[in-house]
Amino acid sequence: MKVYNNTTRNIFLASWVSINQAQDVVKETQLGRPSAKPYYDILQPIRNWLENFQVRDRELAHRLCKVIPSQCPFERDVKLFGKTLFHIPPMCKLNPVYEEVVGLRFRALCYLADECGEDVTQYC
Repeated sequence: MKVYNNTTRNIFLASWVSINQAQDVVKETQLGRPSAKPYYDILQPIRNWLENFQVRDRELAHRLCKVIPSQCPFERDVKLFGKTLFHIPPMCKLNPVYEEVVGLRFRALCYLADECGEDVTQYC
């Protein structure tokens, strides 16, 4: 059974929501209703590139699985002499393309497991 084929629809559901919201804005303007200012996402080309990137190299897949963390790193308080200097929020909240990067890691894991037949438990 191919893991990638059965789970990609669930992972990328969040990206489909924004497409439907954009279509609703277009429909509202066609109906003559006042709508919000047109929204342009500067990061959309990067998101599209990450979503459409095909993992076809075994070494690249291993590198992606090592570099991209499996979970969102925990938040931290930086303390000096018992006093909190500053707070670092979870990194996934700071990265605007977090969902696409995690999807890329998942595709790399699926490539290693499905196509190469390797054991990927070391990356989990």
